[in-house]
Amino acid sequence: MGMAATVGTLLNERYRLDAVVGSGGMSTVFRAFDIVLERQVAIKLMHREIARDAQQLERFRREARSVAMLNHPYVVGVLDVGDDGGADGSTSPTPYIVFEFIEGETLKGRIRRNGRLAVPEAVAYAIEIARALAGAHAASIVHRDVKPQNVMIDEEGTAKVTDFGIARSLDQDGLTADGRVLGTTDYVSPEQALGHAVTGQSDIYSLGIVLFEMLTGDVPFHGENQVTVAMRHVREELPDLQLKRPEMSSALAAVVDRATDKDLARRYATAAEMIADLEDALAIETARHGVPAGEATAVLRTLPAQSRRRLPLRARIPRALPVLALVLAAGAVAAVLLLAADKTQRGTGTGAVAPKVSGVEAVSLGRDAAHDYDPFGGDGEHPEQTAFALDRDPGTWWSTENYNSGFQPPKTGVGLYIDAKPSVNATRMDILTPTTGWKGAVYAAATKRPASLPDPGWRRAASIDATEKKLSLKLDTGERSYRYYLIWITKLPSGGNVRLAEIDLFQPKG
Repeated sequence: MGMAATVGTLLNERYRLDAVVGSGGMSTVFRAFDIVLERQVAIKLMHREIARDAQQLERFRREARSVAMLNHPYVVGVLDVGDDGGADGSTSPTPYIVFEFIEGETLKGRIRRNGRLAVPEAVAYAIEIARALAGAHAASIVHRDVKPQNVMIDEEGTAKVTDFGIARSLDQDGLTADGRVLGTTDYVSPEQALGHAVTGQSDIYSLGIVLFEMLTGDVPFHGENQVTVAMRHVREELPDLQLKRPEMSSALAAVVDRATDKDLARRYATAAEMIADLEDALAIETARHGVPAGEATAVLRTLPAQSRRRLPLRARIPRALPVLALVLAAGAVAAVLLLAADKTQRGTGTGAVAPKVSGVEAVSLGRDAAHDYDPFGGDGEHPEQTAFALDRDPGTWWSTENYNSGFQPPKTGVGLYIDAKPSVNATRMDILTPTTGWKGAVYAAATKRPASLPDPGWRRAASIDATEKKLSLKLDTGERSYRYYLIWITKLPSGGNVRLAEIDLFQPKG
């Protein structure tokens, strides 16, 4: 199998091949120079055997043209597609693709150089890769070979995905008849390894493995050969990620678990679904670890409002903040951010599934349904933490401010309320709290959230005496539906604050 061309070759009297930067079984990648536009480019030159099969050659050209139409900030752009019959000294066509030249390194190179990445940095790269996949899938392009070798990190630290579905022969979708596997199987999805249809969900699985490697510094499976590794993806569960990286949140572990689920019905159906959970996970990891330097800071500025609300207040960096201000903000956040450093409970990573209770069913609540309630304070009560009370992670929580000497007149309490819009007849509320020894009550309001307590608009539905960490409260709502359900805290424990880890509302079945 010979290389299609050598350094110094001029393709179509336009592209001068200057240096080999990579080579594989199907192609060689050159750093080249476009003498017409006078710019550096990267050229993937296919080996001559691909041109011997007319069907594969046409498929290559068709896919290359499709990718050339994909204009996305996290995708390495395709600039040109062509072939040069004289590149290898023969009359056979020598197909090639011209990419924008990225000055930097591959994500694989960065992992080899640095080992495991900082948790927020790994999540930020996963978000950028997932956004690239979402753009490709929307254009009906499946990558088929998502791996860190196909992700470039440019000089600014941005991840850009390359090699979308180009020059994948039909038998490369899985194991070949004689047992050969073409290319690495370190990131292959179970269905791809078995030769089944390859879809966007296969790309999602591979991205989950890439995220695993970024977090741990290694791929999950090793074996004597690629077939052995592929079969481990089919048959074995991934090693416990939180044992390998205990400082990461269970919310992030749950993303990896769902992305790499062998059951397609439980795996993320779309890259957009995975992006939403990754964005929330980045906010959680930033709250835990502080705002890091580098690409994670840039990605933080692109988070949607829903995810940004999970960030501590000082980590909410405006999208257009000047570079100097970003540096100062990152330093300030690093100095003051801590998200309940004395946590002892660990999350379960089970995802957004409410507990099952006989006779009732869980009320479906949006991630932004929890709100702080501080009518006598005026400055809010940790509004940046409210989403933690509904994130299905008992290792994160909303907390009151710390009142070492207890509430002082005229402040009689603080609280957290759930907006169950449009309304629901909730008959039970479960509260998971890491703190005991506090008291309060549950109030309900129908169409308008009263501005203060007491107020006739609030109906007292239950009393709270938190002698245990798991509370199950029967709500007296008079068979009426209410929109707002308030946990009103009137007596603090000896520690001076109350923490609410999880809140669930239930309504009668049917």
